[in-house]
Amino acid sequence: MPEALINQLADIVGNAGLRTGNDDTASFLTDWHGQYHGQALAVVMPETTAQVANIMAFADANDIVVVPQGGNTGFMGGATPDADGRTILLSLRRMNRIREIDATNMSMTVEAGCVLQSLHEETEKQGLYFPLNLAAKGSCTIGGNLGTNAGGLNVVRYGTTRELTLGLEVVLMGGRVLNMLSGLRKDNTGYDLRNLFVGSEGTLGVITAATMKLFPQPAARATAFAEVRDVEAAVALLHRLQAASGGGVEAF
Repeated sequence: MPEALINQLADIVGNAGLRTGNDDTASFLTDWHGQYHGQALAVVMPETTAQVANIMAFADANDIVVVPQGGNTGFMGGATPDADGRTILLSLRRMNRIREIDATNMSMTVEAGCVLQSLHEETEKQGLYFPLNLAAKGSCTIGGNLGTNAGGLNVVRYGTTRELTLGLEVVLMGGRVLNMLSGLRKDNTGYDLRNLFVGSEGTLGVITAATMKLFPQPAARATAFAEVRDVEAAVALLHRLQAASGGGVEAF
């Protein structure tokens, strides 16, 4: 990338938020399994939504592709740029603030770079429960969960990430910011743009923050191992457990 463009990016995110050398960018340009490898002009790590907006405007003005990335824990290469090199890798790891935990509304507003496990820990301190849970919780980010509409372990009771999402903050190509961070559950106004962005994997815009549903901590938990003869028996067992527990089965 020409030095003048590098300097423009540095003006946006500061030197601490910019990486350009091969050694500094290598871990961002390879997927978790080491199967997919890409190239990028630079890795940028913004700290604020305003910086993301400026990066998107910069990329649009210079005809540069932007690939957003969270914890880079995916196995399908969706957060890895291609090999042509005309790309900025936009890492959201430094946007990791919990903006608000609203115990009254049973919701939290968090930035896209928040690690899932940290959200569990912070909500538990307030006696609340965020049910999205998956094996990569110690390194995946809520932005990646939203971008891929992650299901996880507790989807039987709580649904996918989409069902847990109340509102979003999204930056479009060109730098326009859509603030849809509503915590309102009964929101039937207009088009449901939230559901377009959840699961879109960065193709429509960059999710920078989200308002997510919270729940009371379960009063008790029970875990069991069961042997069944076939799939039909497993489904029948799930139905019986759901009926007996009043829909309380989280994972199966």
